[in-house]
Amino acid sequence: MALIALGVTGGIGAYKAVEIARGLQKQGHDVQAIMTRSARRFVAPLTFEAITRRPVVTDQWTPGANADIEHISIASGIDLLLVAPATANTLGKFAHGIADDFLSSLYLATTAPVVLAPAMNTNMFAHPAVIANLEILTRRGVRIVEPGAGYLACGWIGKGRLAEPDEVVTFVQQLLTPAATPFTGRAVLVTAGPTYENIDPVRYIGNRASGRMGYAVASEAMRRGARVTLIAGPGAADPPAVTELVHVRSAADMHHAVMARAAAQDAVIMTAAVADYTLEPAAQKIAKADGPLVLTLSRTRDILADLGALPQRRDGRPVLVGFAAETHDVIDHARGKLRRKKVDMIVANDVSRQDAGFEVDANAVTIVSAAETIEVPLQSKAQVAGRILDAVEAWIARLPAPAGAAAE
Repeated sequence: MALIALGVTGGIGAYKAVEIARGLQKQGHDVQAIMTRSARRFVAPLTFEAITRRPVVTDQWTPGANADIEHISIASGIDLLLVAPATANTLGKFAHGIADDFLSSLYLATTAPVVLAPAMNTNMFAHPAVIANLEILTRRGVRIVEPGAGYLACGWIGKGRLAEPDEVVTFVQQLLTPAATPFTGRAVLVTAGPTYENIDPVRYIGNRASGRMGYAVASEAMRRGARVTLIAGPGAADPPAVTELVHVRSAADMHHAVMARAAAQDAVIMTAAVADYTLEPAAQKIAKADGPLVLTLSRTRDILADLGALPQRRDGRPVLVGFAAETHDVIDHARGKLRRKKVDMIVANDVSRQDAGFEVDANAVTIVSAAETIEVPLQSKAQVAGRILDAVEAWIARLPAPAGAAAE
């Protein structure tokens, strides 16, 4: 069926990787094992070679390997890269683009889906550096098999041990043969990040949005089988792999990009923090002077309201989801926005909180529609994205066949 590269790194969980390789083979897959130098301290390469019936890759500098540039050859031939166990060191190298051995070079070279099964000490797994690295990798589309909790090799009790082999195999199998969802084949447009309104060639008016929430929504929509267009403002986060990525800067840029594509979409999810006001920028840098500087701001075009007024909205397409970043009366503002802009759903969040919203990796939101109000408590933005798309799924399921299906 599929050719899977199994990366084995240096942790006691390496012995479980033998059973993972066997389980993948039972599902009909071919397995190519790649072992780091540290992994070979726990399990001998001969064990994997006997199971996989393939030579185990252990060294980037094996004589003759460069004849085919082996890490590139494997990278282009595999259907999936699985690393189990994935140590904290491996997560750090993958997150920051360090390619100092065969496995890390393979990760950078492949365009195949990547699955990581972390395993490490409880405190290591909870360390801010490891959490940040996992967030980076998740935003890039890497899938994570959560470690289990229990007795660890170090004698501690807690979360950090490698997931059981059958869990890892099931996760990989579901990824390679995803079940159809209401999003399968649907066209979904997601906006993310801030917009910047230029004052002059040097200065601009902006906001604190990073794009992480929108990127999480786009990544989750891709995972559910949608064709995703991501229109991203100048945020600091790395965008995930999507069908189409469009970079914009200003509110006017975003309005043009969204409206040009809206008619072909089954759903539009507007997570971006778009500027409400803009100005005509000065051609030259404004010189500093004594006294105040007066800027005249004008309203930007309301993208969400313009989407709500589209003529084709009579058949319910595209499903429209807006976001409301508020600091007070959050639910009342969301309900008012829902009515005024004629959209299907508003995701409201209180951006006055220090632990959620802008510039952090967690969020807590309230999903407001005409029929219900859903409270989503504080959790990772990836988890919040899942809850949002669960709510959107009911609307998507009522639509006719996916947009563009006939053309395909």
